[in-house]
Amino acid sequence: MAIDMTGAMTVIDSAQADGVVCLLGTASADGAPQISPKGSMMVFDGGRLAYWERSARTALENLRANPRVVVYYRNSAKTERFPRGAVWRFYGRATVLTEGEQRDQVFERIVPAERDKDPDRKGAAVLIMVERITDLGGNVIQE
Repeated sequence: MAIDMTGAMTVIDSAQADGVVCLLGTASADGAPQISPKGSMMVFDGGRLAYWERSARTALENLRANPRVVVYYRNSAKTERFPRGAVWRFYGRATVLTEGEQRDQVFERIVPAERDKDPDRKGAAVLIMVERITDLGGNVIQE
């Protein structure tokens, strides 16, 4: 079964407007974990998430050393809309884009509040190829 996030999971695109943000879990080359809030997380296409990395701190450093990530989404206001609540974990591999058409596409699609924080477009787009999605209980939703 291939990953397909084009349906209900596009609710992630409005996470910031809903008052929640996705959390990105990364690890350094030696395995030190890091959690970072990402207000610009979106469903880029059926199999990939994306966000704009503007802080250029630990998460970006970790992605360059170790592309394996987990993205955590939770929105208790949407609990009744989704089976087992609106809690998902997305596991995958990230690619950092510092130039090119897909980088520009990500920037154009991020929420205005995040775009306004990087008017000179100094950040990078991060595309995450999702390999597995689980619910809060660890049950596999897609892989």
